[in-house]
Amino acid sequence: MADAERPGAERWVPKSGGVAALRAAARDCRGCELWEDATQVVFSSGSAEARLVLVGEQPGDQEDREGEPFIGPAGGVRRDALAGAGIDLDDVYLTNSVKHFRHTRAPRGKRRIHEKPNVAQIEACHPWLSAELALVRADVVVCLGATAGRSVLGRPVRVGAERGKVLRGASGLGDAAVLITTHPSAVLRLRGKPEWDEAFDGFVADLLAAAALLHA
Repeated sequence: MADAERPGAERWVPKSGGVAALRAAARDCRGCELWEDATQVVFSSGSAEARLVLVGEQPGDQEDREGEPFIGPAGGVRRDALAGAGIDLDDVYLTNSVKHFRHTRAPRGKRRIHEKPNVAQIEACHPWLSAELALVRADVVVCLGATAGRSVLGRPVRVGAERGKVLRGASGLGDAAVLITTHPSAVLRLRGKPEWDEAFDGFVADLLAAAALLHA
């Protein structure tokens, strides 16, 4: 049953064409069961010529409704942090490890509650990310959280232990540097609390480290 529900995205990934071809083909993906409850696929934004890639976990509620990545509240944190690090958003390619929104319904209501993708869903969707990274060929890939780290590196990732380290040798990435940082949603949860400044400044510092690698 699990194999039937999650055949993997490979059969839907086009063998030729650029990122635009991937975006178009992803609309029909049935690589895992998440498409059934999602409004639409949410693929990526940004230039295929970008030297910096940011990989998140999955689209959220607002992204799922509008079809664009990183436009919800966590996306605002990411936008502010990029500005704080002096990184132009036009120079960044944005994508997620999983392209459909995994969620449950709140009891007695219509609110959709985010659920973290499981390992099988991450692996089923990975052919899309692999194809994106092969086409964009960035110099630096920043993984926003453990799910993104697992998808990019192909192994479990502990953000606390690996955050800020420059990792190389990831399969399919050539000489590209990989950095692990927190997901902006984790920073967002601290807004209005004493820990906010430290968390946001730490996120900016990780992006500054990524920017430094681009100019090394």
